[in-house]
Amino acid sequence: MFSVLQNVAIDCADAYELARFWSRVTGHPLHPADEPGEQETQVLLPEGPVLHFNQVPEPKKTKNRIHLCLRPETSRDQEVERLLGIGATFVADHRNPDGSGWAVLADPEGNEFCVLRSESDRAATSS
Repeated sequence: MFSVLQNVAIDCADAYELARFWSRVTGHPLHPADEPGEQETQVLLPEGPVLHFNQVPEPKKTKNRIHLCLRPETSRDQEVERLLGIGATFVADHRNPDGSGWAVLADPEGNEFCVLRSESDRAATSS
């Protein structure tokens, strides 16, 4: 017997606003019943678990022990620029001159996530 991964829970100060940011990141909607001021909200992903946002009173203090890694449909660098434009902040650059590597960004509440190379980026550097 196994367990099924139901959701990825993210603690935050403003569940609805952070869910809206991640909805824009993923291109997928919030749960239709979610409204501003909700203490729990969800971004409904078409496959796999949902992103579940829990409003908590304490602020984030240290680096995430678990984080999300994104593989964009466009190039990694184009996606980094898009995400910075919608409210992410740049944390660390692990991109290499040969095109490999990743960029670490943070959402508006400081939760780190990685932007990996797209499939087209990977194909361009593997030949």
